Amino acid sequence: MNNDSLLKRIESKRDEVIALTQDLVRIPTINPPGDAYEACARLLGERLQKRGFAVEYIRAEGAPGDRNSHPRINVVARYEGAPGGECVHFNSHIDVVEAGSGWTTDPFGGEIRDGKVYGRGTCDMKGGLASSVIACEAILEEGLPFAGALEISGTVDEESGGFAGVGYLAERGYFTKPRVHHVIIPEPLGVDRICLGHRGVWWGEVETLGRIAHGSMPFLGDSAINHMSAFLHLLETQLQPRLSGRHTAEPVEPPGARVSTLNINSLHGGQVEQLFSMDALNRPTGDLPSPVVAHSCRAVLDRRFIAEENLEAVKAEIVAMLDELKRSRPGFDYGIRDIMSFVPTATPKDAPVVLATARAIARVLGREASYISSPGTYDQKHIVRTGKLDACIAYGPGILDLAHQPDEYVGIQELVDSAKIMALAALSLTSGRQATSE
Repeated sequence: MNNDSLLKRIESKRDEVIALTQDLVRIPTINPPGDAYEACARLLGERLQKRGFAVEYIRAEGAPGDRNSHPRINVVARYEGAPGGECVHFNSHIDVVEAGSGWTTDPFGGEIRDGKVYGRGTCDMKGGLASSVIACEAILEEGLPFAGALEISGTVDEESGGFAGVGYLAERGYFTKPRVHHVIIPEPLGVDRICLGHRGVWWGEVETLGRIAHGSMPFLGDSAINHMSAFLHLLETQLQPRLSGRHTAEPVEPPGARVSTLNINSLHGGQVEQLFSMDALNRPTGDLPSPVVAHSCRAVLDRRFIAEENLEAVKAEIVAMLDELKRSRPGFDYGIRDIMSFVPTATPKDAPVVLATARAIARVLGREASYISSPGTYDQKHIVRTGKLDACIAYGPGILDLAHQPDEYVGIQELVDSAKIMALAALSLTSGRQATSE
């Protein structure tokens, strides 16, 4: 079946995909704390409802972060075709990280410059959300018959784990057969690249313990900060060199992430952080420290592991180092707790969602798709682990390296091309047709 008319329609909707991207970016859905989620969900839901979608707004009551001042509102829209086909679901997160400094444009302005839309979330991933909307709308406007269903969701909190977003919905069957059969997440991984999965992660907190004493007589106490320093020294001199020698066969991008990694996410020790300041006469005007030896120091570890490793061994490696310090360092004691963890995921290259997207890339771009894996996790982890649905990929416009950066942008041509590719893939998957054939 030739879909030239569909592709031409999407090309004619260039201004629409730009405008929708701008509208989404201009709602500052900053996480944390979770600002303006409902406004963004309503923008998306009301648009799709006007186009015939059945729309649900689902608040993740009781989930992490949900409170009346910042309700975790997700939106799911579904359009039913003829019976007998399968459902293709496009899932995008609507939350963005803080803007930070270093911008040369309004981070929530949606400025157009040099063929790009600038703003926080343009790349990660409101541009991809806009492209998926335009793709589905174009299929309906063309009147193309299809069996099955099209779904679009805007979900929250992906930047902080996704537990109130895709995680919450997956627990309630929104990403499980027979409701959904294929999921495409328009993350910014390159318009000609299909992301099959991601590395694993273990987030943990290590606390070293000491004994409090007067700061002028530290010899009467035992500094937890000093103990933490010894642990950090082992991480840097022993563990991290070992990790850099562990390579994966998975096509993780960028190539520097094809090894195991460890990042010390944060460090907290001693007294609560205070703001010290002096006036013009050199008198204190803010909080002042009190002299104590630190009795507690906590480090949060972000350990990314490859498919060739397993979660139990990852944690055991940390515990073994701590136990060695407990044996060899006088007074050393510690506590350790899990924060969260996810194992690596990888959708098979011969899965229908992969094949359909690859054919669409070849049709639209005139070149073969490449296959990658993500260095960090994204909401595929909930779909696979909780929804038990392996047919999930990430595909969308944008350059991953621009995510969370100042002057984040998405290319306008990428928005249009990815919408074409998503539309062709969706048609193929819903009805089992070779929608990309000439």
